[in-house]
Amino acid sequence: MLTPPDCSRWGDELLSSGVIMAAEVVSPTSTLADRVTKPRLYALGRVPVYLLIDPIAEPPAVTVYSNIQDGKYCTTTSVALGKRIHLPSPIDFELDTSMIRV
Repeated sequence: MLTPPDCSRWGDELLSSGVIMAAEVVSPTSTLADRVTKPRLYALGRVPVYLLIDPIAEPPAVTVYSNIQDGKYCTTTSVALGKRIHLPSPIDFELDTSMIRV
C-alpha cells in the first residue's frame, strides 16, 4: 500500500479512500485473488492505482490498473518483468521493474 502520512483510518485500519496505490505479488496460491478479485475490490474501494507483479505468468509480467469508472479499472497496461512501466496519476512515476526481485 502507498498512502499519504495522514491517510484516513478506521481504528487501526486504513480506509481505502485514502490509499493511493495497492500492490500485490502473485503466488501459485493467490492467482485468482490477485488477478481477478482484487482488481475488482480495489476499484470499488476507489484505490486509484493497482500494481500487479506476476512472476508466475508466462512470460512474467507487471500490470498497472488505473482510471476507475463505474467501479471498474478502465485502463490496464502490462509489460514484461524487467521493463519500465508508468504508474499514472496520482503517482506519476516510471517504475523500472528490472529492480523487482521476487
